[in-house]
Amino acid sequence: METKTGRAPTATRPDHFLPHLQGLRAIAVLLVVVYHFWPGRLTGGYIGVDVFFVISGFLITQQLTRQLERTDRIALPSFYAKRARRLLPAAITVLIFASLMTLFVMPLSSLTENVREILASTFYVENWVLALNSVDYLAAANEASLVQHYWSLSLEEQFYLFWPVLLLGASVFAVKFLKGRRWAALITVLAVVGVVSFALSVVMTAVDPAAAYFVTYTRVWEFAVGGALALLPRLRPTRAWQSNLLGYGGIVVVLACGYLFDAATPFPGYMAAIPVLGTAAIIVAHHRERPWDAGRVLSFRPVSFIGDISYSLYLWHWPLIVIAPYIPGWGLSIWNRIALFLFCFVIAWATKRFIEDPARTWRFFTVRRPRTTLFAVIGAMAVSTLVVTGAWAVQQPKYEAEATQLAATLADPPDCFGAASGPTDGLTAIDPLCVNPELADVIIPSPGFGNADRPDHPECLSTLNDATVRDCEFGSDDPDAPRIALIGDSHAYALMDPFIEMAERNGWHLTTYLKGGCPWTTTPLSARDAFAVSCDDWRASLTADLTAAEPFDAVFTAALTDRNVPNTANDEEVGAVGYAAAWSQVLDAGTPIVTVVDNPGWPDDPNKCLRTEDASSCTVPRDEGLAELDPIAIAARSAIDSGQDVTLLDFSDTYCTATECPAVVGGANVYRDTDHLTRTFAFTLEPFLERAMTDALTRSPAAVAAG
Repeated sequence: METKTGRAPTATRPDHFLPHLQGLRAIAVLLVVVYHFWPGRLTGGYIGVDVFFVISGFLITQQLTRQLERTDRIALPSFYAKRARRLLPAAITVLIFASLMTLFVMPLSSLTENVREILASTFYVENWVLALNSVDYLAAANEASLVQHYWSLSLEEQFYLFWPVLLLGASVFAVKFLKGRRWAALITVLAVVGVVSFALSVVMTAVDPAAAYFVTYTRVWEFAVGGALALLPRLRPTRAWQSNLLGYGGIVVVLACGYLFDAATPFPGYMAAIPVLGTAAIIVAHHRERPWDAGRVLSFRPVSFIGDISYSLYLWHWPLIVIAPYIPGWGLSIWNRIALFLFCFVIAWATKRFIEDPARTWRFFTVRRPRTTLFAVIGAMAVSTLVVTGAWAVQQPKYEAEATQLAATLADPPDCFGAASGPTDGLTAIDPLCVNPELADVIIPSPGFGNADRPDHPECLSTLNDATVRDCEFGSDDPDAPRIALIGDSHAYALMDPFIEMAERNGWHLTTYLKGGCPWTTTPLSARDAFAVSCDDWRASLTADLTAAEPFDAVFTAALTDRNVPNTANDEEVGAVGYAAAWSQVLDAGTPIVTVVDNPGWPDDPNKCLRTEDASSCTVPRDEGLAELDPIAIAARSAIDSGQDVTLLDFSDTYCTATECPAVVGGANVYRDTDHLTRTFAFTLEPFLERAMTDALTRSPAAVAAG
């Protein structure tokens, strides 16, 4: 009977419904949401998506095998239509919201990433886009798009596409060739797929963990574990005490993983088996006769309510977190964060009540053939695509205008711009100070564009697990040209473009050796994961290259200060020894080294503050921004004291006053994120870097030999 609203009456729960799974969904979504709101408090909350994967594998396999039992077939169009009506309306709603936020709220610097990933999420390939771009989902400093969290939804949709086909194929094969042994065929296929996927997950996590986190084939085994529970009902306990032992034990395991795992945990890989098996234990703990039974506790109404809204809660929470810092007067202070956390539940409930449920039960779709739903899916995706491309069409000219203005500023910078305002040139004081009143209210690049102000040669930076030494060369090709090298991590890379310009102007030959997160030192990184191994390999290759090459005439190096040795009594001193050991190879050949005290770091991207507050309010205390002890500076001063040819530049008093470090210096926006300099500010350091390198070249082996 059709209601006045045109929707079918709300369906009752089917007999096979397991109420405690809603409690398990609640655990999963709360792990993820709390992890994203307070990553330092729940460092392993990302395992919540793995819980969802196991649940999905169980429910979908159970649904498909029931259909095989009843009809000996799987109605693929009907299955896909139901999945689309269940998932797409809310997902497209949030994507359209994200597109509007890209147009009206988010900074221009995020335009490309947001548009690309909204399109990828619309067509459920976001996980592959992130994998191809080697995004580290667990890295707190990673600049995230509004829809980065859609990677897990994309992966689930891909599972929904191929899993029914796989099971149907196994069933047909069994009927034709295995005398109808359908269940044996299904279990065999599931086992093979699961084992192969798990093996690939372990191997790829060791080789390339950033990509392994996202790609489909490293996660299929988690769905397969859930599928095994559906195909093998004998795995489920028959007695209440067994059910409770598994249920409460599984809850403890899953919550412990959420608390104890962190970004250094090799994941997914073999470590993912712990929360996956914990989830499996909870799923089979179905007994709920007594109030203290695990299944009954997980069915408690407030808990199951969170499970009911878990899908919409997952969709909404991430874009709201990303947007919040760009809302004037809002930000993410503790109370604002709590208020936003609670608001996520409200909007999730509203989305389920007014979008999810009506779309799933609307008779316009449910009484028609699945192709009607298919046409609606195409239409919804088209709308999402039109909205996001419209946002791009409006914002792209503004992006280009900002880039053009920035190029003009660099071509003809105003007086006293950036580091030219002093009070130090890195070695001595600038006296008198350079003051330009016209720069008092200027911020270049604008806060909306600061994150995009990056070096021009990303191909020269080895990233993540890439151990390749990318020795890019610039400047003069004259065999007699002075040869300089730029060596270090991403903080050295931030100075790359000024060094290229110096080389081209002075007739130098520049070679760069750069790897993100991997400074030029012999001190190992604290974690022993795939990235640390790649860093070790990169350093070994660098040492071999420097040994084989003709000695440089001068070398410049820079590094992030926190790459030292944690958990030792003298972290910075131990780190300094590593720098000294690495430099000895060059210094022993007579090559001068120039290095620099690291720039300040911020707890959050100062561009967010600059977009909503006056620049005078966007500061960090000096004793928090600047490291108390900088290992590279300790190594340099020790080398200088021992008579080695090392020059140490120190711009600390340019970055900071006696009490605080501002985000804007001499009208220049200093930072493009929490600790990397904008390309613009790096260019304002160029005159001082050039003088130091020129002086070093006069002491080079070639200059000394020439008299």
